[in-house]
Amino acid sequence: MSRRELDVAIVGGGPVGALLGALLCRSGGTRRRVLLIEPRPPAPIDAPIDPQADLRVVALSGASQRVVRAAGAWAALEGVPGLLSPYERMHVWPGTESPRGDGSITFDATELGEPDLGHIVPNARVQRAALDAFVAAGGEICSEPLRSLAFEEGGVTLVTDTHRMRAALVVGADGGRSAVREAAGLGIESQDYDQQGVVTTVRSELPHARTAWQRFLGHGTLALLPLADGRCSIVWSLPRLRAEAVVALSVEEFEAELTAASDGVLGALRLAGPRSLFPLRRALAPAYVRERCALVGDAAHIVHPLAGQGLNLGIMDAAALAEVLQEAATQGEDPGALRVLRRYERWRKGGNESMSLALDLLNRFLAFGDGPVGRIAQRGLGLVGRQALLRRGFAQFALGSAGDLPAIARRRGSN
Repeated sequence: MSRRELDVAIVGGGPVGALLGALLCRSGGTRRRVLLIEPRPPAPIDAPIDPQADLRVVALSGASQRVVRAAGAWAALEGVPGLLSPYERMHVWPGTESPRGDGSITFDATELGEPDLGHIVPNARVQRAALDAFVAAGGEICSEPLRSLAFEEGGVTLVTDTHRMRAALVVGADGGRSAVREAAGLGIESQDYDQQGVVTTVRSELPHARTAWQRFLGHGTLALLPLADGRCSIVWSLPRLRAEAVVALSVEEFEAELTAASDGVLGALRLAGPRSLFPLRRALAPAYVRERCALVGDAAHIVHPLAGQGLNLGIMDAAALAEVLQEAATQGEDPGALRVLRRYERWRKGGNESMSLALDLLNRFLAFGDGPVGRIAQRGLGLVGRQALLRRGFAQFALGSAGDLPAIARRRGSN
């Protein structure tokens, strides 16, 4: 069994862990020894589209795009024709209103001074681009599963099938069921929504016009996310049993239900891919760090997907932790010291919790609020839509471009 000494070991090579690794290598150069444990890497970035593997898409905000670029991964995504799907507008409306009614709201990139509101891209391709950027920057990937992790004086020992490694810092980027979080004794507070997300792709009778369409139904949320080839990716949040029943419908029945749920905003919708389900829950770690350990992404927080901010929050975690660790290295500090890691926790935890709470309230009172409080919330949405200043502020918050962003995530010229 080989033995290794590392500065940072990252467990979990999803987009967040891989981007963190690339940022650490690019800022620390060859002097920083970073290893990433990921036993199930995705297909190459330019592999043919896999209808199942590429079903889950993410909406990268402008801030996240800047981080991906700083990590050296954006060029690979740009290099595959049709992979990036920019969207310029987002139109939101409640189920009690018509798509163009007084209760609707439209966010436009021009109001925010941006060329677009973000890019829709398959999650697996972001992961692959980030892993490739990590390796190109001098990082190393271990494709064996983590077998054990032990916190010891002055470091952490990690064991895989053929490697025994000791690191000054271990980062848990291993998702909602984080083994690192469990081994570190960092708990999780979780709330099951008893809802599921139905995901698929469709072709629409009318063009999507590079607009993301979202309808709060009172018994769920439907989002139609525009893709570069003219299709739309669908994320349809429903009560658990209702979601299972919808997925079991025939193709014709499903298309009819989906078109009705969209209020025909894009005309008739026709299936263009497989259907899948994923459970929805909210989870928050009371603490993100302990001596020698930090959590990022879903290992630290899981939010409702109705605003598409889960991955964006994780990417900001990665950028913030990389910035904190680089500042610590400049000052000659131990990267695993609790005083260093607390800076990251103070920076990210409050903002993540605020976003989690906001999305939880939107889910309760707009997506699943068909009573008096829900109707008040829907009227409030219309008020925001009619006030330019409120609309701009709401859009910045919803798109994750507000608050204390890491330096590499900020727009050029912003403070």
